[in-house]
Amino acid sequence: MKNIIKELKRKDHPHVLGAFDIFKYIGPGLLVTVGFIDPGNWASNFAAGSEFGYALLWVVTLSTIMLIALQHNVAHLGIVTGLCLSEAAVKFAPRWLGRPIVVTAILASISTSLAEILGGAIALQMLFGIPIPAGSVLTTAAVLIMLFTNSYAKMERAIIGFVSMIGLSFVYELFLVDIDWPAAMRSAVVPSVPEGSLLIIMSVLGAVVMPHNLFLHSEIVQSREIHLKGDARIRYMLKYEFIDTLFSMIVGWAINSAMILLAASAFFTHGQHVDELSQAQAMLQPLLGDNAANIFAIALLLAGISSTITSGMAAGSIFSGLFGESYNARDTHSIVGIVLSLGIALLLIFFIGDPFRGLIISQMVLSVQLPLTVFLQVSLTSSKRVMGKYANRPWNTVFLYSLAAIVTALNVWLLIESL
Repeated sequence: MKNIIKELKRKDHPHVLGAFDIFKYIGPGLLVTVGFIDPGNWASNFAAGSEFGYALLWVVTLSTIMLIALQHNVAHLGIVTGLCLSEAAVKFAPRWLGRPIVVTAILASISTSLAEILGGAIALQMLFGIPIPAGSVLTTAAVLIMLFTNSYAKMERAIIGFVSMIGLSFVYELFLVDIDWPAAMRSAVVPSVPEGSLLIIMSVLGAVVMPHNLFLHSEIVQSREIHLKGDARIRYMLKYEFIDTLFSMIVGWAINSAMILLAASAFFTHGQHVDELSQAQAMLQPLLGDNAANIFAIALLLAGISSTITSGMAAGSIFSGLFGESYNARDTHSIVGIVLSLGIALLLIFFIGDPFRGLIISQMVLSVQLPLTVFLQVSLTSSKRVMGKYANRPWNTVFLYSLAAIVTALNVWLLIESL
């Protein structure tokens, strides 16, 4: 009895993974998930579902597995070194290699911002008939206000709210259509390559792993108790980071799968193919009613705004890293990075005659830069000089380089096909 009382009085019990601790650490991964459900993904998913039904659901599953591995790996870089990918590249990579790659990442962030702003503008056109240029200005202005007037914690909560509303929008829309769930679940895990589907398969896969998300995740994962020091702090954060990444990527998988399910059930079964987002909304109206069409547009607007916010944060982080500084929306370096990315992207939109073509071109630019970022990341996380005892083990290095090679091959192939 005395031993039991003595044990109850102890305050040095080993800390275990508790439910409240898990919720406390959920957040950084969801900011990254926004890039997984941006307007470019919408276009690819609705094209996949409307043309091939459930057949390409497995592509979302495969791409999510790849994304979990790469995002989890880059998050380790941020936790162990206290540096984002941009800072680590400048500090540890040869000067002739690290800085040029970071500069190309800034160009990629501009391309990403262009796609995200366009998505928000297309949604405003759907909802209110606002022309694309004017909608782009409104989207950019709203994002800049949110970035410069909210703390990181508020921004994180806002993004979590946006992701939740996007998810709930698709849950509502799925209730309006008839889905063959056994066939859908089978297609989610059994690969098939219908004739003429290769380009869309590469598009879905290639749009998932994005350069700015890798830079961003290594930055924002440090927002959790970064004041703690030492090995105990690193192990503690690594434990929770994986749960955050896994949970967030599953949310992204569910939303992307829901897009394909909706497109397959609403369009494929009626023999209608979708190659533009505004076309998808217009087709939903007679099939599912005004509410479904409006909710579709609202969800796209939320996706456009939230993904533009994260692309702006990524640009600020990448630019600050060039000068050995971390992201801070009130610091000059981060402000310049944000304004450069969003400002140049907005300017380019005024010279784009076809918004949908603009989305495609932006993805092509990302395809060119992505291999540089992925191989740089894996080389840094595999280096004992950078990561110490937390460096990737040999088998993990081989696995990650294999993923990098696959992503690179798919994106290069997509680029060649698009040209």
